[in-house]
Amino acid sequence: MNIEGTICSLRALEPEDIDVMYGWENDTDSWRVSGTVAPFSRHLLSKLIDQQQFDIYATRQMRLVIESRAERECGAEATRVAVGAVDLFEFDPQNLRAGVGIIISPEFRRKGYATDALRTLERYAAEVLRLHQLWCSVGANNVASRQLFLRAGYSECGVRREWILTLDGAEDEILFQKIF
Repeated sequence: MNIEGTICSLRALEPEDIDVMYGWENDTDSWRVSGTVAPFSRHLLSKLIDQQQFDIYATRQMRLVIESRAERECGAEATRVAVGAVDLFEFDPQNLRAGVGIIISPEFRRKGYATDALRTLERYAAEVLRLHQLWCSVGANNVASRQLFLRAGYSECGVRREWILTLDGAEDEILFQKIF
């Protein structure tokens, strides 16, 4: 199933996504915003892909690959290009909410994919999953992500002071939520 946006589509993980996921998950520049402290093995990522065969009610999480709708020629056939991923996590079916996270490969940033993917995910969350709200946490120094969620209509609803320790000291974490 593809969930179509304006310039991208969201689709389920496939076994052939393991190489691109390996790159995303092991990019140490992304670790500070994802809370990751150790590399992911291909074996672990393979298990994550296998787990995606179960629905969000069973796993309480969902990862969707963001693909560019502009097709890139690859030999004789055209293929869509994976530009990032979007996650729903800490899915709470009782209170109809979930956390949202997004990663875009560096070469595809600032081209509108994050905004389109977030809007497309919101539509899916509201219309299909019938969620009441999405939320996220963003480091205060992550200006691009803060702007993304503010532009998308999320409200700042709290600050965790000195929540994230970095080499430069402690950084605040800003909480955002969007109620449908």
